[in-house]
Amino acid sequence: WVKSGPLYPLNTGGRKRTHAMLVELSRHHQVTYLANLPEGQNLAPEESDAPYAGEKLWIASREPREGSLAWILDLVRNLLFSTLPFVLDRYRNRELSETLLELDESGRFDLIVCDFLTPAVNFEFDRIRTPVVLFQHNVEARIWERLAAEKSNPLVRLLFRDQARRMREAEISLSAKFHGVIAVSPEDAADFRDDYGLDNVLGDVPTGVDTDFFRPPTPRRPEPGLIGFLGSMDWMPNIECVHHFVRDILPAIVDRVPGARLLVIGRDPAPSLQRLATENERALLTGTVDDVRPHLDRCEVLVVPLRSGGGTRIKIFEAMAQGVPVVSTTIGAEGLPVPDGEAILIADEPEAFANSVVELLQSPERAERLATLARGMLVQNHSWAIVANRFLSLNS
Repeated sequence: WVKSGPLYPLNTGGRKRTHAMLVELSRHHQVTYLANLPEGQNLAPEESDAPYAGEKLWIASREPREGSLAWILDLVRNLLFSTLPFVLDRYRNRELSETLLELDESGRFDLIVCDFLTPAVNFEFDRIRTPVVLFQHNVEARIWERLAAEKSNPLVRLLFRDQARRMREAEISLSAKFHGVIAVSPEDAADFRDDYGLDNVLGDVPTGVDTDFFRPPTPRRPEPGLIGFLGSMDWMPNIECVHHFVRDILPAIVDRVPGARLLVIGRDPAPSLQRLATENERALLTGTVDDVRPHLDRCEVLVVPLRSGGGTRIKIFEAMAQGVPVVSTTIGAEGLPVPDGEAILIADEPEAFANSVVELLQSPERAERLATLARGMLVQNHSWAIVANRFLSLNS
């Protein structure tokens, strides 16, 4: 199982999905986990003994901190001399490529899984004999295309469009070299087949959640007017949508619910979000937290006002399992089999989104019905064991 870095801390949707699936797969299969470890970064204490793989191999990698001089120089070199998008180019690692070839030559493995697109730049496909499968958590180019469309600065928009074009070309080229591609939603699988023209798409696996770990307290006593947002706060789509919510949606909510405010739950908030929280008393940041559940319990409703991104939102399932009703854009809930009006409220325009949030804030009974139905759906259909078995069946 090849990935671009360690799994701990479990503070991103991609890490959570991979960790949960590998724990299930490791119950019945021998798993070797191969990944980069950035120079100077220490493994989290939990990583060594975590039961997601029997063997873990770490390869030192050079990954300059974003915004540093070394990072800027790497970006300039990429723009001038590479055809790859920067987010792939920076994960090239010759030692990881060689280690992967050695593992393949050992003859010990029945399958090699590339988790996300980023490690694929290190696969020497013409030399690997073991079947290789790409596990794609997103349609990566679509994220960049949506981000580019949101940029108001013409130069920034041009840069993002260039990266989107490069990503699309690389995503098609690299994906086609695998024996199979597995997506995380029917929509993503259809994009890979129909838009990219790939004939090696095996299917998709659903999103899961641990409904024993995430469960609502009895009774649930959220703080009046507190609206939650959950996610990695150094990821561009999340940063963009929090600014959008505070600027374009929250004022309309406050007009009818004067005590309304937004609690942003997530790691590494970007400087622009830190400034936002300083300047706007209705925007609150938790920063990195060990456990999101107590913070979710404080919220009357969770919002997912995403306008870009891809894959599926594990955070929606976590909130639902914790008993928190959810309002999302269509993009935010993309790929999740949750019926609008029954298990979630979907709204795309700022006014409609604000109306949906106000509806739940002003009607606790409606909010509770929505949350109860959503949790019941997850308990019945979305355990990680079901997800792992689906993954295995696609590879059989």
